[in-house]
Amino acid sequence: MEVPMSLNHSPETQNKLIARVPDITGRALPEWFQALNNGPAFLRCDERANWLADEHGLTHGYAAAIVIEHERQRRSRMGFM
Repeated sequence: MEVPMSLNHSPETQNKLIARVPDITGRALPEWFQALNNGPAFLRCDERANWLADEHGLTHGYAAAIVIEHERQRRSRMGFM
């Protein structure tokens, strides 16, 4: 049975995870955002985070942080925030 992954980090935890993404993963955020844009068209954030973790060998914490940041920036560009 798969345990549901939480995508609810505190803002402080989210910021710390995002700041460490390039050092931990060896890839900058824009590269991860491109991977998400080119990946499967999942509608739910948890599905996207699971795919990112499984496909690229990330921990679920970093995968979730990348998905959350990607969504935040996408919404900001579209004027939803």
